[in-house]
Amino acid sequence: MKKILAIDGGGIRGLIPALVLAEMESRTRQPIAGLFDLLAGTSTGGIIALGLTRDNGHGAPLYPAMQMAEFYENRGPEIFGSPKLWWLDPKYDVDIHGIFQSLFGDALLGQARKPVLISSYDLGNRRPFFFKSWTDEDRKIDTRDVLMVSAAWATSAAPTYFPPARLRIDATEYTLIDGGVFVNNPAMSAYAEARRYFPDETKFLLVSLGTGRKTQRIPYDEAYDWGILEWLPRLLDVVFDGVCDAVDYQLEKILKGNFFRFQTDLHIANPDMDDASPENLEKLKAEAQELINAQSANLDEVCRLLTEN
Repeated sequence: MKKILAIDGGGIRGLIPALVLAEMESRTRQPIAGLFDLLAGTSTGGIIALGLTRDNGHGAPLYPAMQMAEFYENRGPEIFGSPKLWWLDPKYDVDIHGIFQSLFGDALLGQARKPVLISSYDLGNRRPFFFKSWTDEDRKIDTRDVLMVSAAWATSAAPTYFPPARLRIDATEYTLIDGGVFVNNPAMSAYAEARRYFPDETKFLLVSLGTGRKTQRIPYDEAYDWGILEWLPRLLDVVFDGVCDAVDYQLEKILKGNFFRFQTDLHIANPDMDDASPENLEKLKAEAQELINAQSANLDEVCRLLTEN
């Protein structure tokens, strides 16, 4: 049985899945890259997937999941610290590439400890774009030699928050944005790629991690006369939530008992993807602990399945 990990997008809320993964490492006493056969991530989930598969130069993963959680606590306030006028420019003007450089250095995607799939969207060609750490014979483009820092930059360039990423790959220039615009929950894409990567395998276990779900409703009377200014700050959230829920439904039907989704409603934390205040970081940590406590039995079952054989 091949084991797949998929991690949603969600900005600073990536702290939640990072802490869930740290709990899995604690219970199994193994690194995440040793537990799974393929990892996938979108946006903040892509950053985590890349971090957990970066080689330390000696054939082992460099970062434990808890260190990825600490990245959000330590660098999140820097990434989301100085907002600008949102209507005229991207909300944040920060050297996000430089911040990721401190995390990934000069590591290449093809050096990942396990196959890793990172989503983005190609504005120039108006189509999905996937970074893959392996050779795909059906693709004309080979992304194995792309720097991890570049893949992290491209997958997390959320529209209105950050400028697009501009990358040159195989002598072709690409303008890339956050993969969440079409696949904020990358679990179905990860499953499809795993079926192709392991063509002789018939059984798959898929673990999907969310970044927290908004609970605030949008009433009819409020949304009825919204125009572009009212919709714009909410549209990404609506699109991201809808995509995630649809993928959950599909995989529950396909994989049945071999699909585990760890997601939580956000009751105390601010669900905004860019609230990296000290107060909200503590609340996100509390939300993660509540999720771990509520789904402890499922976590035990997943850890058992991941470590058997």
